[in-house]
This record gives sequence, C-alpha cells and structure tokens, in this order.
Amino acid sequence: MQNYKDLIFWQKAHKMVLSVYQLSKKMLKEETYGLISQLRRCAVSVQANLAECSGKSTSKDTANFFQISLGSLHETEYYILLSKDLQYITEEEYNLTNQVISEVKAMLISLIKKVRSGV
Repeated sequence: MQNYKDLIFWQKAHKMVLSVYQLSKKMLKEETYGLISQLRRCAVSVQANLAECSGKSTSKDTANFFQISLGSLHETEYYILLSKDLQYITEEEYNLTNQVISEVKAMLISLIKKVRSGV
C-alpha cells in the first residue's frame, strides 16, 4: 500500500476528523467525558486504523483494518446524528458533516471490495 497520507480517501477522512473536533468544541462541557469523548475517539479510530493497515503486508490484514475503520465511521455517523438531535450542532453543521461521512464511507466500502476481490 502506498503512503496512506497520499490517498485522497485518507485526506478526506482526515478533514472529517478535524471537522468533528471543531464541532465538538461547541458542545456542552458536561459532555466532555461522554458524547464528546466518544465522538472524537471513533472519528480518530477511522484514521488510526487506516494508518496502521498501511504497514500490513497481506490483503486479509488490510481488509480487516479497513473493516474496523468502517465500523468506527458508522459509529461517528451515529454520534453526529445524536449531536444534532440533542441540538448540540445545527442542522446545517449536521448536513455538511454527514455529507463528508457519506463520501468517506462510499470510498471505504469500495476499497474493502477491491482488497477482498484481489484487485
């Protein structure tokens, strides 16, 4: 696998993480050890697993780390929805962030399929 930082997918996902951090700064301080912590950890987990898989040599290992990243991405997606429903972020902030999450998810699913099919 090439340097993960060169992948457009990784760059877009990294922007998503930065966005999550900016959004979570506006949330109630009482959520620091609850929703904010969970939201940040799962968003970072997407990127951390992608970085870790770049050092793996087999397709099976790579697919496994991509799958873990996808799980973390789904978790991030839910926490963003919850943040909107709790009115911690605006509808517009939700829509913008959810759009990026959807794009990252589509790219990641495509990568998983390619790695699993041996392409």
